[in-house]
Amino acid sequence: MIRAFQWDLARQVERLDWLVAQLPRYADWGYQELYLHLEDAVEYPSLPGVARRDAYSRRQLARLVGEASRVGIGVVPIVNLLGHTQYLIKVPALRDLNELRAPDGSPMPVGQVCPLHPRTLEVADLLIGDMAPFCTAGKVHVGLDESFSLGRHPLSAAEVAQAGLGAHFGRYVRRLDGVARGRGLRLGLWADMLALIPGAIPHLPPGIVAYDWYYYPFGRLPRIELRNFTEYDLAPALRARGIEYWGCPMDGSFRHEPMPVFGERLANIRDWWRRCKAVEAGGFLVTSWEPSRMAIGMAETVDAAAASLWLNPEVGDIPGMLAMGFGRVFGSRNPCELSRQALACDQAAFAGYARWEINDRWDACDTRRGTARYEEELAFLGRLARRGPSLPAPFRASVAFRHYLAERDVYVRATASMIFALRRRLARWGAADPRVAQGVGALLGHADQFASSVRLGRRAARALWRLTRDRRVTGPNESTVMGDEARLRALRRWIKGCAADPGRLTTASPVCGAWQLRFDVILDRPALQRVVVEARDPGGPWRALQARTTVEFRAAAARPRASLRREFSVAVAGPDTGLRIAVRGLGRVGIARVELTDGIRVLHARGWNAARRRMLGFAAPPAGFPSLDWERNTGSVILEFRQ
Repeated sequence: MIRAFQWDLARQVERLDWLVAQLPRYADWGYQELYLHLEDAVEYPSLPGVARRDAYSRRQLARLVGEASRVGIGVVPIVNLLGHTQYLIKVPALRDLNELRAPDGSPMPVGQVCPLHPRTLEVADLLIGDMAPFCTAGKVHVGLDESFSLGRHPLSAAEVAQAGLGAHFGRYVRRLDGVARGRGLRLGLWADMLALIPGAIPHLPPGIVAYDWYYYPFGRLPRIELRNFTEYDLAPALRARGIEYWGCPMDGSFRHEPMPVFGERLANIRDWWRRCKAVEAGGFLVTSWEPSRMAIGMAETVDAAAASLWLNPEVGDIPGMLAMGFGRVFGSRNPCELSRQALACDQAAFAGYARWEINDRWDACDTRRGTARYEEELAFLGRLARRGPSLPAPFRASVAFRHYLAERDVYVRATASMIFALRRRLARWGAADPRVAQGVGALLGHADQFASSVRLGRRAARALWRLTRDRRVTGPNESTVMGDEARLRALRRWIKGCAADPGRLTTASPVCGAWQLRFDVILDRPALQRVVVEARDPGGPWRALQARTTVEFRAAAARPRASLRREFSVAVAGPDTGLRIAVRGLGRVGIARVELTDGIRVLHARGWNAARRRMLGFAAPPAGFPSLDWERNTGSVILEFRQ
């Protein structure tokens, strides 16, 4: 079984010297292949305009691949050729490749390539031809994952109507296989589309490689999120078709996470290793995705820990594996203590869309349950941050930035609660009450204190980024903190306005609206739901105020049945605003404890009581290709409030 790892360089460019220096280490750990997810992060001489400004040059990529060859690691470039092809569609000369069309037939600005467009195979051949010299493992991976717009182009729709979706997808794979074979390469693709369209398997060419992926711990079989995490097994059908099967866990973070959830990543890796051995898989690929918000050295530590599965199979427990990973990457430091500290960070994971909303806006934070949970996280991370000198640099930088996020969590929620309390005091005692002025002064003092935290947070974000990346580039974490700086400046201006006129306390601020709609979202059958709050002016159309995808990116939510309750909070103008709650995507959610408050009064929705929940949406389909339309409501309820 081939052992492989992946670097996602499409989201951020890592310094070439750092990448080259890691390759001998990976070879020592027993890895045999390197997969490079590139998109527009590399030059394509045959398609000028695709590469972005900071893309790797051909010479740089040759140096990387050459060093991999020197240490015995074969390279497999990933050239996305269906989903995740915005890197092509962004180019005006290639936009007509888009599967998605406007009502007038013109290509949309975003989407994915159409398998039947007259130029698609030509472009595929140019891309694969440009990457062929770097395919030292004899393979090219063409992606094809998460292609949810499949079959929507008029040409595609006609073939789907005539032959079916499975044949449409399978025929495209056959054509791409012909392109790859013409370059002397073996074709690889992600297997999620085969799990969603099993009817495509009989149409696939034998001899290709299918990479099955699922990124949560599992028992006997991996699961499909879009189908309420039902189990599936592709291995028998692929083996019967003569297609090589690989298993693919993940080593790093999901989207906005500043560090991996170490225990869950290693449990996922261990489960895939067990499955790959059981089905005699052709290979085992530890993937890495979207690491731009974390120190890539933390993902490398997980890769090194995964190597214990073949280097030290007697070490079967996750703390022991992680300790060996820290030891391999950072040498003689106390690896067992580092493992313990890293696993403790899992309990304060900054994971899931409900947590990440604060990155974009401060007036959407949950406040009904108080700040105790966030204060506990802050205290833990503060203790760990004070141990910074004893931590390896990537771990130290990760903890420093995570500590800032914890400070922000507490500050924003506490400030919103203070404003609501001042509104109540103002309503009861009037602006002449000296405690109102004292409270406004306290708000300003807290803002000044948090300004120091923001400065340190920006410094931590910059330090994390510069560990392995271009110092001249502003990373996404630093951009987030810059957004926080702007929100804090706006909040300070608002507080100063309240000092001059206490009546302004009742107006909207960066941390809360004049009124706040609050309710609980209950997720008991996870899939791919999105909850939306919409508003409507009298006689006007509904417009979205705020939306949240319910994905938690945690093992507790990656199961057919869960018990998750998250507060949804959105600033609104007032009780006279037309409001409704809607759900989109796949699956249903429960809505409960709906209320509208200005901090003084709490208005309850008509027809609801404290214990009642209302279900919106439909159960995720158990079969068939998903129809994902993020603009269409699958269920909604209009809110009216008793005044």
